[in-house]
Amino acid sequence: MHRRYQSSSIPTEIMRSVVGISETGSITKAAKVLGLSQPAISSQIKRIEHVVGGSIFQKSANGSAATELGKLVLIQAKKILEANDQLLMLRGGTPDDLPIRIGLSNIYSRRMMEVFSKAEITNISIYADNSAEIVKCLIDGFIDIGIYLSLSDTPPDPTIEVVDQRADEVAWIRAKDFTLSPGAPIPLLTWPGQIMHELMVQALERKGMIYRIAFSSPDFHTRIEAAKAGIGLTVLPKRLVPSSLTIANEYYLPKCGTPRMLLCARRDGGARSTKLLEALRSRFNDI
Repeated sequence: MHRRYQSSSIPTEIMRSVVGISETGSITKAAKVLGLSQPAISSQIKRIEHVVGGSIFQKSANGSAATELGKLVLIQAKKILEANDQLLMLRGGTPDDLPIRIGLSNIYSRRMMEVFSKAEITNISIYADNSAEIVKCLIDGFIDIGIYLSLSDTPPDPTIEVVDQRADEVAWIRAKDFTLSPGAPIPLLTWPGQIMHELMVQALERKGMIYRIAFSSPDFHTRIEAAKAGIGLTVLPKRLVPSSLTIANEYYLPKCGTPRMLLCARRDGGARSTKLLEALRSRFNDI
């Protein structure tokens, strides 16, 4: 019997990919959340489409949307995952070998690796992205704990608890040999929709200054490389400015607002999340 059904069985990993695409709206976002490559997710979807005999997702203006067949697959996928989770719960609560999921603003990713030892993060799944994506994943339940920047000190959703927070003063940064011609627009290294973009634009517009986007990328580390190349200016928390760059104290640059760094958790995180939160809170100021 095992051989007879082996070729037609569908792993739960594929079910998680189906649900992930449906809830995030795209293969790319689902891949990031699930910790898989985009080709791996695409391969999984092709496999299940071969089994069910048709396309389950179609591209739309907002990303990937389920087809009519896909909606039926999605219903069954959620049932399979729920049954799988119920079986795991027979061990008594959440299994110890299931990792706690931490969402981390990529601005703090290097500091996180420096503050925590390899042993401390062995059974933790870390997902790094911009702060807006971390908030969304926290609300949607894709992560259990989030560390991110915010312009507000309140939780983004009733299901979320703010465990700790602090002001994180920011500064303009540039390459050490960067120069700007008098009267020229301020060249920004940014990505619209992110906290740092809002801080820069708000500060410049309050002062009535002209700016242009010289380099645009959602990848924080790529923007840092652009700063090193002398392409323009960006904003970073003062304590995280790398030694290869310098704080720009030019008189014409307006002071930016001060965002808050939040340590948040889902209220249904359980005892294991509570233990990790205590460790994160004790070293929160070092991240």
